[in-house]
Amino acid sequence: MIREAALWYFESVNLYNTLCPHKVKKIPETHFIHFKKDAFIYLPLEPSKNIYLIAEGRVKIGHYQEDGKEVVTSILTKGEIFGELAIAGEDYRRDFAQAMDQPTVVCPVSVQDLKDLMKDDRELSFRVLKLMGLRLMKLERKLELLVFKDARTRVIEFLKDAASWKGKKVGFETMIQTKLTHKDIAALTGTSRQTVTTILNELKEANIITFDRRRILIRDLDQLK
Repeated sequence: MIREAALWYFESVNLYNTLCPHKVKKIPETHFIHFKKDAFIYLPLEPSKNIYLIAEGRVKIGHYQEDGKEVVTSILTKGEIFGELAIAGEDYRRDFAQAMDQPTVVCPVSVQDLKDLMKDDRELSFRVLKLMGLRLMKLERKLELLVFKDARTRVIEFLKDAASWKGKKVGFETMIQTKLTHKDIAALTGTSRQTVTTILNELKEANIITFDRRRILIRDLDQLK
């Protein structure tokens, strides 16, 4: 599974190089857009005119429940794309995209420009469809964990998925380079910051993981239970 997930990740990064107007002459060049921390790139019900490529910083994707509660579905980083549902016929945004860093820099590509490019590039079309399929699979898995698993299991499964998605093997250990705070992990796992801190500290005391502000090191994936 690690090998397949890693392939998904690198294809996602490669899509940035394939689609960024500043790198691809076939796409009309646009300006990079800079957002301050916490600024919204788009909100629900706004027209879905572009997809976006992250050139710098991080972007939080989520939606609001009827009671106004925020639900975070993903946190994306440099090299990744978002807003891709516009390609599948989404006329108006159903989620929001919010900058997390100062600054967050994105590169917009119009839906029509992307569709024109996909018509002439079957490999690109296939990779975009794979990316959309992955996003759907990850969302389904998150919903399954939220419904059927307790908080501890959700946090542990998050670590295992992160190891598969972006982890790098260092001997027998797996290193996940991440800027996610405990609050971010709590938002992604449907738990509280205090719960995440407690679980991570317990795993650290058991010498299963170690972590700081920029990375999480899993000493042995088989012990992460």
